[in-house]
Amino acid sequence: MAKIVQVPARAVVSHVVNPTARFLLRLGISPNAVTIAGTVGVLIGAWLGANGHLFWGTWVVTACALTDVLDGTMARMRGGSGKFGALLDSSMDRIADGAVFGAVVYYMATQGNPYGGVAAALVALAAGQVVSYVKARAQSLGLNADVGIAERFERLVILGVGGLLGAAGLDWGLPAALWVVAALSVITVFQRLIHAARTEPAPSETASDAASDAASETRSETP
Repeated sequence: MAKIVQVPARAVVSHVVNPTARFLLRLGISPNAVTIAGTVGVLIGAWLGANGHLFWGTWVVTACALTDVLDGTMARMRGGSGKFGALLDSSMDRIADGAVFGAVVYYMATQGNPYGGVAAALVALAAGQVVSYVKARAQSLGLNADVGIAERFERLVILGVGGLLGAAGLDWGLPAALWVVAALSVITVFQRLIHAARTEPAPSETASDAASDAASETRSETP
């Protein structure tokens, strides 16, 4: 998460998310159930926005997107979400992001595509998916790509601000937010690729480590 939102985000987690997470766990509600419920809420908000209800659509999406923090907090309090929980969370995030930006594309097209909003939304959608893919793929390869100026939280916040500006009658608000999200997403892709490249061990180090491991195994097997 970008440093600009770390302090207020920590305050929200401390005073709002943590008590809510404890309450839901006491009720016997699982983090996975919260993940799915949040995604369904985002889909409803995206539908509202696509049909011109920018104000309510933005608020519904924002409220439901916060469950991404809530389910993670619940999982940590319960001692971890497990591999399936992590897979479910990532999958639901991709579905939610696709629905939100797809709804924005539809809405901008019905409004005559002012300020190139459709193109910006498509770039933001594609780049946003690549941002997540680069991190996941890097982790699977043993690299580190956990950096970036605009992660999912920041992208949704910026888009939400644009939605509220559009709802207030400022036609440039939503397209402007989309172009900002598109630009920051592309930058984040390259930031993660560059960072991952820097964390890759040198070939000589890798070969040396492998030889050392093999020698250790040979010594341990010698009677």
